[in-house]
Amino acid sequence: MDYVERDLAHIWHPASQMKDYEDFPPIIIDHAKGVKLYDVDGNEYIDIISSWWCNILGHCNDEVSSALKEQVDKLDHVIFANYSHKGIIELAESLNRVTPENLTKFSFVDNGSSSVESALKMAFQYCQQNGKTEKKRFMCFTDAYHGETLGSLSVGALDDYSKVFEPIMLDTVKVEAPDCYRCPYGADRDSCSCECFEKAEECFEEYGDECCAMIIEPLVQGSAGMKIYPPLYLKKLRALCDKHDVLLIDDEIAMGYGRTGKFFAVDHAGISPDIMCISKGLTNGYMSMAAVATTEEIYNGFLGDYESHRAFMHSHTYAGNPLAASVANATLKIIERDHIIEKANEMAPWLNQKFHELFDDNPNVGEVRSVGLINAIELVEDKETKKAFDCSLRLGYRIYRKALERGLMLRPLGDVMYFNPPLVISKEELEEALDICKWAVGEVLDEIN
Repeated sequence: MDYVERDLAHIWHPASQMKDYEDFPPIIIDHAKGVKLYDVDGNEYIDIISSWWCNILGHCNDEVSSALKEQVDKLDHVIFANYSHKGIIELAESLNRVTPENLTKFSFVDNGSSSVESALKMAFQYCQQNGKTEKKRFMCFTDAYHGETLGSLSVGALDDYSKVFEPIMLDTVKVEAPDCYRCPYGADRDSCSCECFEKAEECFEEYGDECCAMIIEPLVQGSAGMKIYPPLYLKKLRALCDKHDVLLIDDEIAMGYGRTGKFFAVDHAGISPDIMCISKGLTNGYMSMAAVATTEEIYNGFLGDYESHRAFMHSHTYAGNPLAASVANATLKIIERDHIIEKANEMAPWLNQKFHELFDDNPNVGEVRSVGLINAIELVEDKETKKAFDCSLRLGYRIYRKALERGLMLRPLGDVMYFNPPLVISKEELEEALDICKWAVGEVLDEIN
């Protein structure tokens, strides 16, 4: 029995319709280096999405790997309640240096969804035990994605993930998210005054008194199709949260660690959230780890004795794991020492220009949008009306399969093709990926048209 048969005999893959595997079996990856993946048959693929957005330094970085190998023989695991270790102390100190200045306390969990769950519970419990008992609900954006535990699904709004679970989810307040491509005000994201912010103001006016926190994806709603909105919106939202005494939870899991051109996306707006969720790039994809950063004020709101039940009891077996801490420390050291974000920023304008050159004239490319090294093209049936393609065409999925024929691993978001590459990718690698992407898009559009 070969690897594919053995895989399909027992494995249920995430975010997949397993019936598709009848004619499109899983690709068995043997090894990886830099931006390339290599399968068991010797084929190579450019990983243009950084393996679900986490490999900011590329695969199998020598220095990160060495840190993990060194740690393995020192300390593999220790209970994180009343015990600690050097690596996690160093990581907390390093994160304190790069996060917004008011975020000084760090709670560690083992994945992004868990960090969101932790942040929600932290915000709710803080309000309940500090005289704000009427604040029992959460606010979030429409089209939001924050993970797939029940709590994180409740503050999401993408039907593919959450629709079936609605009967058992939290009742949350949905704020109409900015939609700059299809702006109902006819404004432009690069010059507007965020007229759409009135939707948030209306929601806060009606529900602010009963909400403990608002959670956001800063600047980019990733799973919604790399929807990009202006930093000004974040500035206004920070002020609105302050006005209504609502905590601001900043989900930087996808957009933190240099993805948008600054270390964290909220840095573009010069604001500080009350709680920040960090994962993905934190360990360069090596180990599962996440952090929840918060303020002294919120931390102090949990101090007391056990009889008061004020302690934050959210815990995980792998919280503060020494192996994960070792690769997180190595990753952050490389980013800062080698000026990784600054170098990526130098290449970002060139990459965006290349996208415009290759796709602006395509009658089915509605918009090219970018922030940092993230670039996305939204495919539409009609460029003038911005009408979307019929979802039954499965356009993005077909382009994904076509691109694989020439060694490019895309992972479309509906009909949005995007690049979210490692920050260390070269121009030559990007040019190769662009050529394949343009070819794959053209081939599939020709089939449809």
